[in-house]
Amino acid sequence: MRSSRPILLVEDDSIDAMAVKRAIKEMKLANTLVHKKNGEEALAYLRDQANAEPCLVFLDLNMPKMNGLEFLKVIKGDPNLKRIPVVVLTTSNEQRDVVESFKHGVAGYMVKSVDYEKFSQTLRVIDQYWTLSEHPAMEDRSVVACEATVCS
Repeated sequence: MRSSRPILLVEDDSIDAMAVKRAIKEMKLANTLVHKKNGEEALAYLRDQANAEPCLVFLDLNMPKMNGLEFLKVIKGDPNLKRIPVVVLTTSNEQRDVVESFKHGVAGYMVKSVDYEKFSQTLRVIDQYWTLSEHPAMEDRSVVACEATVCS
């Protein structure tokens, strides 16, 4: 990614969170990974003006307290947060979850592989996409630019 802004990982499973951290480290991304365990924690982070706005959110769907779909409804309904790109990383390949996620404006939907190499490759592809993709210039917290290497 071309930005040094953080990547927000919203994931309740510690093993999956460790896999994301490991893959990002191996990819030598400059981005800090901010990990929150559910949608409530992630919203509190995003709404705290003292925190840097992430260039990208990796979102699990199946979480306690506030699940991923509930989080999406809130973030995409908030004018200050709705432009932050969200990529779903989940174990669910249920068509209704895919449809609901895109209905609420996700940038992508990826099913997590149990094979680490395949999972790592998925994150590399996401990084390549965000590195090559054009984004609006960031003028304030309401405009997001994930200026790539997954946000450099």
